[in-house]
Amino acid sequence: MSGPARSVVAKDRGTDQRNKRPPNPVDFWRGLALVFIFINHIPGTYYTRFTHADYSISDSADLFVFLAGWALRYVVGPPERQQSAWYLMLRLEGRAFTLYAAQILITMMAIAMLAGTALWTDNPLLLEWLNAAAVFQDPIATHVGLALLTHQLGYFNILPLYVVLMMIAPFFVLIDRYATPLLLPVSLGIYCIALGFSITIPTWPVEGEWFFNPFAWQLIFVLGFVIARKDSDIGSFARRNIFVLRIVAVPIVVFGAYVTVAFWWPDPTALPNPKLFFILSKSYESPPRVIQFLALIALFSVTYPTIARYAPGLVRFLSMLGRNSLYVFCVGSVLSLAGQIVRFLHRGNFYSDTAVIFCGILLMALTAWLPEWRESIKARSSARSVLSS
Repeated sequence: MSGPARSVVAKDRGTDQRNKRPPNPVDFWRGLALVFIFINHIPGTYYTRFTHADYSISDSADLFVFLAGWALRYVVGPPERQQSAWYLMLRLEGRAFTLYAAQILITMMAIAMLAGTALWTDNPLLLEWLNAAAVFQDPIATHVGLALLTHQLGYFNILPLYVVLMMIAPFFVLIDRYATPLLLPVSLGIYCIALGFSITIPTWPVEGEWFFNPFAWQLIFVLGFVIARKDSDIGSFARRNIFVLRIVAVPIVVFGAYVTVAFWWPDPTALPNPKLFFILSKSYESPPRVIQFLALIALFSVTYPTIARYAPGLVRFLSMLGRNSLYVFCVGSVLSLAGQIVRFLHRGNFYSDTAVIFCGILLMALTAWLPEWRESIKARSSARSVLSS
């Protein structure tokens, strides 16, 4: 084989390896979050008790957004190998558009599934599921709202948050590049203003507000981005003092589990103003939730090496899901609605729950495997073409 041919083949193999990057903690935890989100989006199943949402103030949505911020650090790259600001802006806005297109697709599929099931079962009540009633009662205005993301179906409202975070990501990236010490204070300032004055994005045409408030949830996103940078003040502090932080995290995690299991929620009327700083709000990602989540990741991050050593198959499986998170998330969202419909039709029991969860995770795995298989086929085809030339 000639030198240029060897070079091309090596490049193709390198591309294939990048598409199948080895298991790592970020992909592993993201894959686990995707599985838990799928299970938790089918309320009432037997298997929800095996997800940490039943024992934690925070849940997999926090982990998913935090890891999105962490992954943004890899896109930006280290200071010595950063790409131009214009390139990063176009890349991130392009990612936001991809997420937007995915949101529109899965929303339309969900609406069709609800409408089709209502026709099949002759049960119009299904048309009111997941905040979908307006789609059928006021279709003109509501479809405009769907396109603007001001109307969202229940359980299909994480991607709109992700779209907004990607749209504003260049703003955070530029601050990180040119005024690094200001990034976290700016994010905290936006967060505190949002909570102090109850600022959020309104919904339309149905009056209300976004379930995931982007002005509040951006803090978790930025925290992931900041902590992932090893030379940042907070990132280096966390790494130097991780043992102490894990000791501090233990009582916080235990207390959060007690609050959740015992339903020991504080009475909002007895809390001081502004109440959003003290209540357990998922929409506004209130401070108790943020603190408990940070304690959770500090404590459980130590478990990855042990899991990788004693359950390598599980690590490879979940990392594959995490590597293809957008595909898996979209398919998992549609499958979770299918699971809700199956439980409705069959009244939900251990056997139907087992079938739904097993088939759903199997299809999510197939979804993750297909693009990697396709890329490997392309790489091998390219290599054979070079060899035959």
